[in-house]
Amino acid sequence: LPGIPALLDQAGLMDVPQARVAVLDGTAHAPGQPWKRGKQAIKTLWGELAWQLGGSEAFALLKDADATGTSPGKDVLRELLAAYAPCVVLIDELLAYVSQFPEGQTLSGGSYDSNRSFIQALTEAVKLVPTAIVLASLPESDVEAGSQRGAAALRALEKTFGRVQALWKPVATEEAFEIVRRRLFEPVRDTTARDTVCRAFADAYVAEGSKMPTETQEGRYYDRLVNAYPIHPEVFDRLYEDWTTIDGFQRTRGVLKLMAKVIYRLWKDDNKDLMILPGSIPLHDGSTRNELTYLLPAGWDPVIEGDIDGDRAETTELENKEPRFGQVNAARRVARTLFLGSAP
Repeated sequence: LPGIPALLDQAGLMDVPQARVAVLDGTAHAPGQPWKRGKQAIKTLWGELAWQLGGSEAFALLKDADATGTSPGKDVLRELLAAYAPCVVLIDELLAYVSQFPEGQTLSGGSYDSNRSFIQALTEAVKLVPTAIVLASLPESDVEAGSQRGAAALRALEKTFGRVQALWKPVATEEAFEIVRRRLFEPVRDTTARDTVCRAFADAYVAEGSKMPTETQEGRYYDRLVNAYPIHPEVFDRLYEDWTTIDGFQRTRGVLKLMAKVIYRLWKDDNKDLMILPGSIPLHDGSTRNELTYLLPAGWDPVIEGDIDGDRAETTELENKEPRFGQVNAARRVARTLFLGSAP
């Protein structure tokens, strides 16, 4: 990975040190149903953490706390982490797990309060072990948290993590589209072709001068084209700046799901566009269209079918009448672009 060799040199290491990794997934187990690890029954998140870090030997440290569903203290967790450091604890869907505990009731997995206490003790223990780290993800909004109880649990967890956290959010669109690009495409093997395409786009924008948005006139716009390739950065800008303002449109998952469907349809249609542009998005494809319209007010489907993209759309009719437009799907491309940029 870029930047890693310099870090290794600075630290005087020949290779990356190996760390134990524990993964706690809140959707993997039910709070009221113990699960098996070998012959050992495990009831709680802290029992699972100990087992993943060091098997039965580590589990013995927390065995009583696991059996009673009570949170282990900070000192026991510090002992556990120190014994199996360097270690990394990854926690996902924690809110989904914690929200399942009934108010004031105790299950085999503990209670709402004991699980909150565990998270607090874990974050405090990690502070005391320099070679241990916890990385946890929480939903960004109350909408994703679900019920009122979920929203209250989210506030409580945010407060617990907030005391010691180093917060990371994919704030820059560049970071977000790097995630999407890496998940949907293999690494670019023909870098010369990529650079040629991106240079041609950048030069065309500069040649048009004041007709184009100001950011396209800057040298760094070429770098944005390269980083986003083979998706045009304008597609990401519109999705992240405009579409994510709609309640329920998820920044990463929503864009991933949409672009996966777009790419699949373009691949099936043997699309030859040099980049996936706003005008490339196949709104005639029901699956793609539904991803964009289900969050918009009712009534958009007939607009798309009649005015923007489809066999009976006015744009298709115009292209059939005028071969110059039809050769490059000019009317449909303009209409798709206007839809992506203005519908939200």
